[in-house]
Order: sequence, then C-alpha cells, then structure tokens
Amino acid sequence: MRILLVAATAAEIGPVTAGLRRDGERDLRTTRYGGAGHHVDVLVTGVGMVATATWCAQALCRERYDLALNLGVCGSFDRSLTPGTVVHVVSDRIAELGAEDDETFLSIHEMHLLDENEPPFLNGALVNQSPPVSATLADLPAVSGITVNTVHGRDQSIAAVTRRFAPQVESMEGAAFMYACLVQGQRFAQVRAVSNLVQRRNREAWKMSEAVASLGGTALRMLSEL
Repeated sequence: MRILLVAATAAEIGPVTAGLRRDGERDLRTTRYGGAGHHVDVLVTGVGMVATATWCAQALCRERYDLALNLGVCGSFDRSLTPGTVVHVVSDRIAELGAEDDETFLSIHEMHLLDENEPPFLNGALVNQSPPVSATLADLPAVSGITVNTVHGRDQSIAAVTRRFAPQVESMEGAAFMYACLVQGQRFAQVRAVSNLVQRRNREAWKMSEAVASLGGTALRMLSEL
C-alpha cells in the first residue's frame, strides 16, 4: 500500500518514523520510508492551515495514494478526553472563517458566501464518511474538531467557540488536510493525541511527550493492520 503520512512537525511523529525504514528524500518536505509492507511518504508541512493545504495539495496532485493519514497533537475541550488520549477526528470546521458583527460571529455559511453543502462541505463541516478499515482506528473515540489560526487560551473565547460549534478538540492543521483530501477524492484519516485541555495557557499541565508516544504507538498499529 502507498501511504501519505502528513504532520505539521517532525517531533509529533518521531516514534512513527523511528519504527520505519528510511529510503531517501522525495523533495524538500517529503521523506520516503518503508515498513509493514507499505511505501510511506512522510510529508512535514510546517505549522498552520496555509502550509498544510499548500503542501498537501501539491502531494496529492503529484501522486495517487491508497491512504492519506494526518497525525498530530491537539487540545481538548472535552474533559473526558484527557491528555494522552488518541482520537479519530471525523468532522472538522474552520472556526475563524467568517466575520464579526459587533459581539456576534457570522460563519462564512451564515454570510451566504458559501452554501453549507457546497463540496467539500457537509452541513457546514468537513466530514470523513469513508475512513480506512482498521480495528485500531475503529476503537478510537470519534470526535468533532475545529481548526484555528490562534489556539484558544482565554475564557471568553473558549466559551464563545464552544457555544458556536461544540467542538471536542482543536488543531491548527486538521481541516486543511481534510479539505485537500476531500477535493482530491482521497481516502484519509485524521488521528490526533490530546496534549492538553483547552484552557488558559498553562504549559506545565501539558503532556506533550505522553501524547506523542501514544500517537506513535497507535499509528504503528494502524500501519500493521492496513
């Protein structure tokens, strides 16, 4: 199987690449690996939606993959998803895409600039309706997410985005990856590990190393099943 593995930073997928055989560089951002019977192109996009969308679009236009897999960490709004928990993000939204109307936020759909069901959107969200078959993936909590340019860390903005979208997790890249895959008709999965609860910024409470380790173990099990 030919797989595109996408991450914002190399650190987030260190345990995954350590479990694969490096076969050389594909380009500036992509390294080729082998393992578990697969050819794996690892694309490290850099942080944020713009970088992720651009590099994913280039990769998916250049080559056809059996599966695209986005791995990374995330923050959790859902207190039951404690740091270290690995989740399958099946629905994602671009939370800041819209306009302010005094104290009210209007989404791009509410502004009638884009229909809620205009491809690749479904009811205003980016939805993975055909994830790959994997027992490990099926066992993960299936969650809804938002993708942001500014990570939430203020009580008022956390409360506001929770009222609007009721998200369970947030990242800075997930929706961009899903958008690119949906446009290209590419089968995909977005898998993330919770590194912290979404709250006032408190790095001491983050569990980054635990999240990366959990993510790596989960990803390697998935690859062995595919």
